[in-house]
Amino acid sequence: MIQAVIFDMDGLMIDSERVTYECFRKYLKDKDMEMTEEFYKTLLGQTIKVCKQKVLDQYGKDFPYEDCVKQVHEMLDEQLLIKGVPIKKGLIDLLHYLKENHYKLMVATSSERSRVDKILEKAGISEFFDDSICGDEVENGKPDPEVFLKGCEKLGVKVNEALVLEDSEAGIQAAFNGGIKVICVPDMKYPEEKYKKMTTMVCDDLFEVKTYIKGYCQCK
Repeated sequence: MIQAVIFDMDGLMIDSERVTYECFRKYLKDKDMEMTEEFYKTLLGQTIKVCKQKVLDQYGKDFPYEDCVKQVHEMLDEQLLIKGVPIKKGLIDLLHYLKENHYKLMVATSSERSRVDKILEKAGISEFFDDSICGDEVENGKPDPEVFLKGCEKLGVKVNEALVLEDSEAGIQAAFNGGIKVICVPDMKYPEEKYKKMTTMVCDDLFEVKTYIKGYCQCK
């Protein structure tokens, strides 16, 4: 029986991946460089360490990675301050349903704690979650299952009592490696077949996730 639902943040709850990609493109354009959408997709769901290595491999060991990330986050935060945090369709409805039915809720993300707390607060959804675990609080990032296993531990549930919601292939694999059911709600990239097979299902949006959870529990 599902007792807890673990949410990824960027691309799953927050519609930020496309905006972040455009910020990277703007930073690189000023340096006469380009970032393809295909390359950006390889960064989704990865840890800071893995992302840095991929970027240095792509643009050279002298690329100013820290400055790039700092400026991209500043551009992103500026847009979020002006336009607000864009949340995914069906998120609020799903969160209300889960809380009303006494599920434990956790955020498990590769982003750093300082950014996560700020984004959740700006989006007005902090109050829904019992706890969160962030990328700078684990040794091994996705696709290692550590972030989800620690999430289960924090919530006091077994892995077979949890459900992970993810948009990225790295996140899907992390949940699968931890023996946790995972539903994918794709953002910029639909999962390849080998990752799709790791999921319980692939949903078009979070409304569909709610429908699945309601039906799953009614069958138990």
